[in-house]
Amino acid sequence: MSTYRIAPSILSADFTRLGEEVVSVVQAGADMIHIDVMDNHYVPNLTFGPLVCKALRPLTALPLDVHLMATPVDDLIKNFAREGANIISFHPEATDHVDRTIQLIQDFGCQAGLVLNPSTPVNHLDWTLEKIDMVLVMSVNPGFGGQQFLEGTLDKVKLVREMIRKSGREVALQVDGGINVENIRSVASAGGDTFVAGSAIFGANSYSQIIGEMRER
Repeated sequence: MSTYRIAPSILSADFTRLGEEVVSVVQAGADMIHIDVMDNHYVPNLTFGPLVCKALRPLTALPLDVHLMATPVDDLIKNFAREGANIISFHPEATDHVDRTIQLIQDFGCQAGLVLNPSTPVNHLDWTLEKIDMVLVMSVNPGFGGQQFLEGTLDKVKLVREMIRKSGREVALQVDGGINVENIRSVASAGGDTFVAGSAIFGANSYSQIIGEMRER
């Protein structure tokens, strides 16, 4: 993909004014809204449910990008798809049947993404890359916002980018965790094209300025 996309993660937004925060980052130039779903089971945190997706859907025409850090995932997929999600990503460790879960997401009219944790081997893509729309490489261990970027994951981004190139398919390569203006260029150089940023955006004084700086770099 030749187009870079910035995906603010609402995990770092002000929850007391979540709708306003989403409208603000949309107006500031975001390309999609990233929704981190944690279940206090697969990861040690508890965040958003499908009703949050439903509440945000009328506020923007941008894609709602749902990252499921939860198990089991299939029922959640159905509920988030019904409430307006456009992209749904899941971890291969969180389902018994990865291929079936990919098909379920697409049957509900959503794009399907597979998530690779820092220690998850890329060979999960050997049998799934021809089916999915996006690979999400985690550059932190999932479960909490505000973590520091793990430099070693750049090698994984490079490896996944090469796998996508060899496949000949248009598959997005999203990177999530510790993305900021200081490292976004190196992540893009490694092959990332879609960048999830939480605290780097929602912690800034000007959303439009920080998103503009990220896109420029």
